[in-house]
Amino acid sequence: MPQKKPMSDAELAAFEASQDLEALLVQSAREMGAGKTRKVYTPVVAARENTGLSQAGFAKLLGVSVRTLQQWEQGRREPTGAAKTLIAIAEKMPEALRAVDPDYKAPRRALGRAKARQIKA
Repeated sequence: MPQKKPMSDAELAAFEASQDLEALLVQSAREMGAGKTRKVYTPVVAARENTGLSQAGFAKLLGVSVRTLQQWEQGRREPTGAAKTLIAIAEKMPEALRAVDPDYKAPRRALGRAKARQIKA
C-alpha cells in the first residue's frame, strides 16, 4: 500500500476550515450510540469470505501466519508475490483452491448451486 504524504500545516488548516468538525463529532457519537458501525472490506477479506475459511484456515492455505493475514485484512500491510495471486484467485474463483489444497472444501455459497450439485454427485 503506498504511503500517503503527510499534510502540510497549510493543507491541514484548509481541510479543518472546510469541515464542520463539531457536527461530524456529534454525528459520529450518535451513530456509535445507535450501534451503527461500518465495516471496511479489503480484497483480502472478500477473498477469505468467498472461500468460507477462518483466518487460521486461509492463512494456512496461503502459507503465512494468522498475524500476517490480519495485517493484510486491516490494510496495515499488502500481500506480495504468490500470496497476492492466490488471494486474487480466491476472490474470483474460490473453487480453484481445490487444485492447490486437495483437503479444501469450498462452501456451497462460494461455488454456486449448479457447481455444488456437480461436486456432490
